[in-house]
Amino acid sequence: MSETIVVIGSANVDFVMQVEHLPRRGESVPSSRFTQLFGGKGANQAVAAARAGGDVTFVGCVGDDVFGGMMKDNLLAAGVNVDHVAAEQGAESGAALIMVDHVGGNILSVASGANRRVTPDMIRPMSSVIANASLVMLQNEIPIVSAYAAVDISSEFGTPVMLNLAPAGPFEPKHLPKLAYLVVNETEAESLCGFAVDGDAKVAGAAEWMRARGVGTAIITLGAQGAYIDGPEFCGVIPAFPVSPVDTTAAGDTFCGALAAALVEGMPLERAARFASAAAALCVTRLGAQASIPQRAEIEALLAGRRVPGV
Repeated sequence: MSETIVVIGSANVDFVMQVEHLPRRGESVPSSRFTQLFGGKGANQAVAAARAGGDVTFVGCVGDDVFGGMMKDNLLAAGVNVDHVAAEQGAESGAALIMVDHVGGNILSVASGANRRVTPDMIRPMSSVIANASLVMLQNEIPIVSAYAAVDISSEFGTPVMLNLAPAGPFEPKHLPKLAYLVVNETEAESLCGFAVDGDAKVAGAAEWMRARGVGTAIITLGAQGAYIDGPEFCGVIPAFPVSPVDTTAAGDTFCGALAAALVEGMPLERAARFASAAAALCVTRLGAQASIPQRAEIEALLAGRRVPGV
């Protein structure tokens, strides 16, 4: 088995508007700033893992439009292997419209486009790639049946899986025991568990619910409050690093990617989660998705208490 991280997921082009405040229904907000960037939860996590020091291969689909080539080039520039990224004829690339306010809050809408072409039939020929990986990462921006196929193939070959069930959506309980790591925020945890996840006791209860159903390690991200970890070698809260947020887009993806890189290189879970927390903190101090994801040297500097430019 190699030390490769295989990320199977979405890739989008992001159209980002910085606004003074997020608009209400029917409201126009003037004096905005527009930027075109790159995102998609799968591609974000691949970039995050690569910048954190991982050897990363991305499996996904882009359109045969101008944005598809740009997205592949952007992944390559981040050090991600794109040999298994397909340019789908007649499909538009995935796209997201994002508004970000002055305190880093955001609203967004996503058009899946070519990401819908990441089907089980595309994933099954990736069996040898999955078999030789140290970790497979999945999210919920490709068809859920494709995620199930990837989980089943990984289980067959004994390759650990990290699922970030984001955005929230149904997930068949029979696949939970095949997950080495399940990462969700409070809203996603509530959708999965079926009860409100608000307050420390409910967060711990949700993690216990996941572990009781076979998940190896349950991780619930809590934004500025950090992340709750429930695993065989550590159980507790990893605090967030205090920063002034600019844009929270891709914070969760950065956490997941950095966590994957740290785990694959052999960091203990608690240390790996702290490493991931530092990466996510740096991410929110910058605009955009992949543009905001830090390099490993920056993560290590924050962990060591050294000054990081812009923080």
